[in-house]
Amino acid sequence: MENQVIVGMGEALWDVFPEGKKFGGAPANFAYHVSQFGLESYIVSAVGDDELGQEIIDHFHKKNIRHIVETVPYPTGTVQVELDPNGVPQYEIKENVAWDNIPFTPQLEALAHRTRAISYGSLAQRNEVTRQTINKFIDAMPKNEDTLIIFDVNLRQRFYTKDVLDASMRRCNVLKINDEELVTISRMLGYPGTDLQSKCWILLGRYDLKMLILTCGINGSYIFTSGNMSYLSTPVVEVADTVGAGDSFSATFASSIIKGLSVGEAHRRAVEVSAFVCTQHGATPVLPDRFTKDF
Repeated sequence: MENQVIVGMGEALWDVFPEGKKFGGAPANFAYHVSQFGLESYIVSAVGDDELGQEIIDHFHKKNIRHIVETVPYPTGTVQVELDPNGVPQYEIKENVAWDNIPFTPQLEALAHRTRAISYGSLAQRNEVTRQTINKFIDAMPKNEDTLIIFDVNLRQRFYTKDVLDASMRRCNVLKINDEELVTISRMLGYPGTDLQSKCWILLGRYDLKMLILTCGINGSYIFTSGNMSYLSTPVVEVADTVGAGDSFSATFASSIIKGLSVGEAHRRAVEVSAFVCTQHGATPVLPDRFTKDF
Protein backbone atom coordinates (compact mmCIF):
# COMPACT_ATOMS: atom_id res chain seq x y z
CA MET A 1 0.00 0.00 0.00
CA GLU A 2 1.30 3.45 -0.86
CA ASN A 3 2.56 5.33 2.18
CA GLN A 4 1.40 2.57 4.51
CA VAL A 5 4.78 1.20 5.58
CA ILE A 6 5.37 0.78 9.31
CA VAL A 7 8.96 0.88 10.56
CA GLY A 8 10.65 -0.20 13.75
CA MET A 9 14.05 1.51 13.88
CA GLY A 10 16.86 0.85 16.31
CA GLU A 11 18.26 -2.16 18.10
CA ALA A 12 18.16 -5.67 16.63
CA LEU A 13 20.06 -8.04 18.88
CA TRP A 14 20.24 -11.30 20.74
CA ASP A 15 18.76 -11.53 24.23
CA VAL A 16 20.98 -14.08 25.95
CA PHE A 17 19.02 -15.95 28.62
CA PRO A 18 20.44 -18.58 30.97
CA GLU A 19 18.88 -21.28 28.78
CA GLY A 20 20.06 -19.80 25.47
CA LYS A 21 19.65 -16.82 23.15
CA LYS A 22 16.49 -15.38 21.62
CA PHE A 23 16.10 -12.68 19.01
CA GLY A 24 15.16 -9.31 20.49
CA GLY A 25 15.31 -5.53 20.42
CA ALA A 26 12.22 -3.37 20.95
CA PRO A 27 11.95 -1.86 17.43
CA ALA A 28 12.54 -5.26 15.84
CA ASN A 29 9.91 -6.85 18.09
CA PHE A 30 7.50 -4.05 17.14
CA ALA A 31 8.01 -4.53 13.40
CA TYR A 32 7.69 -8.30 13.69
CA HIS A 33 4.34 -8.10 15.47
CA VAL A 34 3.04 -5.49 13.00
CA SER A 35 3.80 -7.93 10.19
CA GLN A 36 1.57 -10.52 11.86
CA PHE A 37 -1.39 -8.20 11.29
CA GLY A 38 -0.82 -8.21 7.53
CA LEU A 39 0.74 -4.75 7.28
CA GLU A 40 3.94 -3.92 5.43
CA SER A 41 6.53 -3.50 8.13
CA TYR A 42 10.29 -3.08 8.08
CA ILE A 43 12.99 -3.52 10.66
CA VAL A 44 15.75 -0.95 10.24
CA SER A 45 18.94 -1.74 12.11
CA ALA A 46 22.55 -2.83 11.70
CA VAL A 47 24.54 -5.98 12.45
CA GLY A 48 28.20 -6.87 12.50
CA ASP A 49 30.10 -8.97 10.00
CA ASP A 50 29.99 -11.94 12.33
CA GLU A 51 28.11 -15.15 13.01
CA LEU A 52 25.55 -13.52 15.29
CA GLY A 53 24.81 -10.90 12.64
CA GLN A 54 24.27 -13.54 9.96
CA GLU A 55 21.96 -15.40 12.33
CA ILE A 56 19.84 -12.25 12.70
CA ILE A 57 19.57 -11.88 8.91
CA ASP A 58 18.70 -15.58 8.63
CA HIS A 59 16.07 -15.09 11.34
CA PHE A 60 14.43 -12.28 9.32
CA HIS A 61 14.39 -14.40 6.17
CA LYS A 62 12.95 -17.39 8.03
CA LYS A 63 10.11 -15.30 9.44
CA ASN A 64 9.60 -13.41 6.14
CA ILE A 65 10.29 -10.08 7.83
CA ARG A 66 11.15 -7.19 5.55
CA HIS A 67 14.28 -5.43 6.69
CA ILE A 68 16.93 -2.90 5.83
CA VAL A 69 19.86 -3.99 7.94
CA GLU A 70 23.34 -2.70 7.13
CA THR A 71 26.51 -4.63 7.96
CA VAL A 72 28.89 -2.31 9.82
CA PRO A 73 32.36 -2.78 11.38
CA TYR A 74 31.08 -3.29 14.91
CA PRO A 75 29.99 -6.46 16.72
CA THR A 76 26.35 -7.55 16.57
CA GLY A 77 24.47 -6.45 19.67
CA THR A 78 23.80 -8.76 22.60
CA VAL A 79 22.02 -8.35 25.91
CA GLN A 80 22.46 -10.57 28.94
CA VAL A 81 18.99 -11.16 30.40
CA GLU A 82 18.22 -12.45 33.88
CA LEU A 83 14.62 -12.90 35.05
CA ASP A 84 13.59 -12.06 38.60
CA PRO A 85 11.16 -14.36 40.50
CA ASN A 86 8.20 -12.56 38.86
CA GLY A 87 9.52 -13.11 35.34
CA VAL A 88 10.55 -9.45 34.94
CA PRO A 89 13.75 -9.10 32.92
CA GLN A 90 16.95 -7.42 34.11
CA TYR A 91 19.33 -6.38 31.32
CA GLU A 92 23.06 -5.94 30.76
CA ILE A 93 23.34 -4.25 27.37
CA LYS A 94 26.64 -4.40 25.51
CA GLU A 95 28.01 -1.07 24.25
CA ASN A 96 29.55 0.19 20.98
CA VAL A 97 27.79 -2.42 18.86
CA ALA A 98 26.35 -2.49 15.36
CA TRP A 99 22.93 -1.00 16.11
CA ASP A 100 24.63 2.02 17.70
CA ASN A 101 25.94 2.80 14.20
CA ILE A 102 23.00 2.57 11.77
CA PRO A 103 23.89 4.69 8.71
CA PHE A 104 21.38 6.91 6.91
CA THR A 105 21.44 5.71 3.30
CA PRO A 106 19.55 6.59 0.09
CA GLN A 107 17.63 3.34 0.56
CA LEU A 108 16.48 4.51 4.00
CA GLU A 109 15.49 7.91 2.67
CA ALA A 110 13.37 6.25 -0.02
CA LEU A 111 11.71 4.07 2.62
CA ALA A 112 10.98 7.11 4.77
CA HIS A 113 9.01 8.70 1.92
CA ARG A 114 6.61 5.69 2.03
CA THR A 115 6.35 5.38 5.80
CA ARG A 116 3.04 5.89 7.61
CA ALA A 117 4.31 5.05 11.10
CA ILE A 118 7.62 4.66 12.88
CA SER A 119 8.46 3.40 16.36
CA TYR A 120 11.79 4.35 17.89
CA GLY A 121 13.13 4.41 21.42
CA SER A 122 15.59 6.11 23.71
CA LEU A 123 18.03 3.19 23.92
CA ALA A 124 18.95 3.33 20.22
CA GLN A 125 19.82 7.00 20.63
CA ARG A 126 22.64 6.48 23.12
CA ASN A 127 25.04 6.91 20.18
CA GLU A 128 25.14 9.97 17.90
CA VAL A 129 25.20 7.96 14.65
CA THR A 130 21.93 6.11 15.13
CA ARG A 131 20.34 9.13 16.80
CA GLN A 132 21.00 11.25 13.72
CA THR A 133 19.74 8.49 11.42
CA ILE A 134 16.45 8.33 13.34
CA ASN A 135 16.05 12.11 13.14
CA LYS A 136 16.82 12.23 9.42
CA PHE A 137 14.36 9.41 8.76
CA ILE A 138 11.57 11.19 10.64
CA ASP A 139 12.33 14.44 8.79
CA ALA A 140 11.98 12.59 5.47
CA MET A 141 8.59 11.04 6.32
CA PRO A 142 5.36 12.49 4.87
CA LYS A 143 3.86 15.08 7.20
CA ASN A 144 0.27 13.87 6.95
CA GLU A 145 -2.38 14.18 9.63
CA ASP A 146 -2.52 10.40 9.99
CA THR A 147 1.26 9.86 10.27
CA LEU A 148 2.24 8.16 13.54
CA ILE A 149 5.63 8.99 15.06
CA ILE A 150 5.82 6.75 18.11
CA PHE A 151 8.47 7.37 20.74
CA ASP A 152 8.59 4.25 22.89
CA VAL A 153 10.60 5.22 25.95
CA ASN A 154 12.90 2.46 27.19
CA LEU A 155 15.12 3.66 30.01
CA ARG A 156 17.88 1.08 30.32
CA GLN A 157 20.88 1.32 32.64
CA ARG A 158 22.41 4.79 32.15
CA PHE A 159 21.65 5.01 28.42
CA TYR A 160 19.49 8.14 28.37
CA THR A 161 19.73 11.88 28.99
CA LYS A 162 17.22 14.62 29.63
CA ASP A 163 18.13 16.34 26.34
CA VAL A 164 17.59 13.21 24.22
CA LEU A 165 14.29 12.42 25.95
CA ASP A 166 13.03 15.99 25.54
CA ALA A 167 14.05 16.15 21.87
CA SER A 168 12.41 12.79 21.15
CA MET A 169 9.15 13.81 22.79
CA ARG A 170 9.14 16.99 20.72
CA ARG A 171 9.56 14.99 17.50
CA CYS A 172 6.91 12.36 18.22
CA ASN A 173 3.12 12.60 18.20
CA VAL A 174 2.54 9.36 20.13
CA LEU A 175 4.37 8.72 23.39
CA LYS A 176 4.48 5.25 24.93
CA ILE A 177 5.76 5.04 28.47
CA ASN A 178 5.41 2.80 31.52
CA ASP A 179 4.69 3.90 35.06
CA GLU A 180 8.30 3.67 36.28
CA GLU A 181 9.58 5.60 33.26
CA LEU A 182 6.89 8.24 33.79
CA VAL A 183 8.08 8.83 37.36
CA THR A 184 11.72 9.10 36.25
CA ILE A 185 10.99 11.49 33.38
CA SER A 186 8.68 13.61 35.52
CA ARG A 187 11.46 14.06 38.06
CA MET A 188 13.91 15.01 35.31
CA LEU A 189 11.47 17.59 33.94
CA GLY A 190 10.55 18.95 37.37
CA TYR A 191 6.92 17.82 37.61
CA PRO A 192 5.98 17.46 41.29
CA GLY A 193 3.43 15.13 42.84
CA THR A 194 2.71 11.43 42.58
CA ASP A 195 -0.49 11.30 40.51
CA LEU A 196 0.36 9.46 37.27
CA GLN A 197 -2.69 10.63 35.37
CA SER A 198 -1.89 14.28 36.05
CA LYS A 199 1.64 13.76 34.77
CA CYS A 200 0.26 12.19 31.58
CA TRP A 201 -2.05 15.12 30.93
CA ILE A 202 0.89 17.49 31.44
CA LEU A 203 3.05 15.61 28.93
CA LEU A 204 0.18 15.36 26.43
CA GLY A 205 -0.23 19.13 26.47
CA ARG A 206 3.41 20.17 26.78
CA TYR A 207 4.49 18.12 23.76
CA ASP A 208 1.27 18.54 21.76
CA LEU A 209 0.79 14.78 21.45
CA LYS A 210 -1.99 13.00 19.60
CA MET A 211 -1.87 10.14 22.09
CA LEU A 212 -0.03 9.03 25.20
CA ILE A 213 0.08 5.33 26.05
CA LEU A 214 0.78 4.50 29.69
CA THR A 215 1.31 0.87 30.70
CA CYS A 216 1.36 -0.05 34.38
CA GLY A 217 2.05 -3.78 34.37
CA ILE A 218 -0.48 -5.66 36.48
CA ASN A 219 -2.19 -2.34 37.29
CA GLY A 220 -3.61 -1.85 33.82
CA SER A 221 -3.00 0.58 30.98
CA TYR A 222 -4.23 3.96 29.79
CA ILE A 223 -4.57 5.75 26.47
CA PHE A 224 -4.76 9.54 26.75
CA THR A 225 -5.99 11.66 23.84
CA SER A 226 -7.12 15.26 23.77
CA GLY A 227 -9.88 15.45 26.38
CA ASN A 228 -10.34 11.68 26.68
CA MET A 229 -8.85 8.74 28.56
CA SER A 230 -9.26 4.99 28.06
CA TYR A 231 -8.39 2.61 30.90
CA LEU A 232 -8.33 -1.20 30.83
CA SER A 233 -7.28 -3.62 33.51
CA THR A 234 -4.57 -6.19 32.84
CA PRO A 235 -5.85 -9.74 32.29
CA VAL A 236 -4.70 -12.31 34.84
CA VAL A 237 -2.54 -14.86 33.03
CA GLU A 238 0.17 -17.36 33.87
CA VAL A 239 3.31 -15.37 33.10
CA ALA A 240 6.23 -17.09 31.38
CA ASP A 241 8.13 -13.82 31.03
CA THR A 242 7.30 -10.22 30.16
CA VAL A 243 10.01 -9.73 27.53
CA GLY A 244 8.52 -7.98 24.50
CA ALA A 245 5.03 -7.58 25.95
CA GLY A 246 5.19 -3.80 25.69
CA ASP A 247 6.42 -4.02 22.10
CA SER A 248 3.49 -6.26 21.15
CA PHE A 249 1.15 -3.76 22.83
CA SER A 250 2.57 -0.89 20.73
CA ALA A 251 2.48 -2.92 17.53
CA THR A 252 -1.11 -4.04 18.04
CA PHE A 253 -2.29 -0.57 18.97
CA ALA A 254 -0.59 1.12 16.00
CA SER A 255 -1.79 -1.55 13.56
CA SER A 256 -5.34 -1.18 14.87
CA ILE A 257 -5.33 2.60 14.50
CA ILE A 258 -3.92 2.38 10.97
CA LYS A 259 -6.64 -0.12 10.05
CA GLY A 260 -9.26 2.38 11.19
CA LEU A 261 -10.27 1.03 14.59
CA SER A 262 -11.26 3.39 17.38
CA VAL A 263 -8.84 4.21 20.18
CA GLY A 264 -10.92 2.12 22.58
CA GLU A 265 -10.98 -0.94 20.32
CA ALA A 266 -7.28 -0.57 19.51
CA HIS A 267 -6.59 -0.42 23.24
CA ARG A 268 -8.60 -3.56 23.92
CA ARG A 269 -6.79 -5.53 21.22
CA ALA A 270 -3.40 -4.33 22.45
CA VAL A 271 -4.17 -5.47 26.00
CA GLU A 272 -5.27 -8.92 24.81
CA VAL A 273 -2.23 -9.48 22.60
CA SER A 274 0.30 -8.29 25.18
CA ALA A 275 -1.29 -10.55 27.80
CA PHE A 276 -0.86 -13.51 25.45
CA VAL A 277 2.80 -12.62 24.82
CA CYS A 278 3.37 -12.71 28.59
CA THR A 279 2.31 -16.37 28.58
CA GLN A 280 5.04 -17.23 26.06
CA HIS A 281 8.80 -17.41 26.38
CA GLY A 282 10.63 -14.74 24.39
CA ALA A 283 9.53 -11.54 22.70
CA THR A 284 8.27 -12.73 19.31
CA PRO A 285 5.87 -15.67 19.54
CA VAL A 286 3.53 -16.44 16.69
CA LEU A 287 0.15 -14.91 17.49
CA PRO A 288 -2.91 -17.21 17.35
CA ASP A 289 -5.43 -16.69 14.58
CA ARG A 290 -7.94 -15.25 17.03
CA PHE A 291 -5.79 -12.10 17.15
CA THR A 292 -4.88 -11.78 13.49
CA LYS A 293 -7.72 -13.37 11.48
CA ASP A 294 -10.15 -10.90 9.91
CA PHE A 295 -8.19 -8.04 11.47
